[in-house]
Amino acid sequence: MPIDLKMNPLKGVIPPMATLLSDANTLDLQGTTKLIDHLMHGGVHGLFVLGTTGECTNIAYPMRKELIEFACRQVAGRIPVLVGITDTSPAESLSLARVAADAGADAVVAAPPYYFGLGERELISYFGRLADQLPLPLYLYNMPSHTKTSLTGAAVLELSSHPNILGLKDSSGNAVYFNGMLYAFKDRPDFTLLVGPEEMMASAVLMGGHGGVSGGANMFPRLYVDLYTAATQGNLQEVARLQQMVMEIAAEIYALGSYGSSFLKGLKASMAVLGLGNGRLSPPLEAFDAQNMKQIENRLKGLKAYQTYA
Repeated sequence: MPIDLKMNPLKGVIPPMATLLSDANTLDLQGTTKLIDHLMHGGVHGLFVLGTTGECTNIAYPMRKELIEFACRQVAGRIPVLVGITDTSPAESLSLARVAADAGADAVVAAPPYYFGLGERELISYFGRLADQLPLPLYLYNMPSHTKTSLTGAAVLELSSHPNILGLKDSSGNAVYFNGMLYAFKDRPDFTLLVGPEEMMASAVLMGGHGGVSGGANMFPRLYVDLYTAATQGNLQEVARLQQMVMEIAAEIYALGSYGSSFLKGLKASMAVLGLGNGRLSPPLEAFDAQNMKQIENRLKGLKAYQTYA
């Protein structure tokens, strides 16, 4: 039975799980099992399959279906599983949501359709119709850097009245926007507000947010869980100590090269060093070459997070 996220609102660290590949057309299922076990052992509070960090738009549909079903079997109801269904076609989003529901997922996540930008009223209409038809609860996903469309605060407020829309994941990186959402929903503890950029997670929680969808948790899940816990407890000294580790990861691992995918390249290369996958990205993205892989390995092993949590 799915976890009832209406009665038990989602909170905590919900990693956007990296999609591990054996080759361009084959999932690394053995590696995925190891990764899920790694995340669960690290104490994460949920799992987000086929998010941006999971290279959702590049993964072929048969592989998406296989990954959803495999991840749900491995998690086996121990924590909530969220599935990304973002697409340019509403019919494809609904089809993927049905796969997720049949596999035993607990909710779906959707960003605005990309390519043609939608106006505010169009966005409200789109998400409202989508939520009406979905077999699972929906979390809105604000990702303007990739979709070229922003979910306005007014749109989120209006959509929050829909009984099948349970929250927002904001990856805009705009602290003013997110703080505005925190204020708007200060009397709605049932509506989950999660932040995407991991550098913002602690401050968001200190201000009343409910957690983060932190890509770095693929490497060091316990670090991000410890940071979330310290923030919920208001332990500012511990927050400051752990935040330094998170910022060091961002500076050393995510910023190598001038690629639009530098974050993913650095993350997957680091995961490979940690024995989680082989560093491969889904085409048309390419993994780091041997020289850059060596740089990542050296940088990773110099991190305080590596020395503390690896």
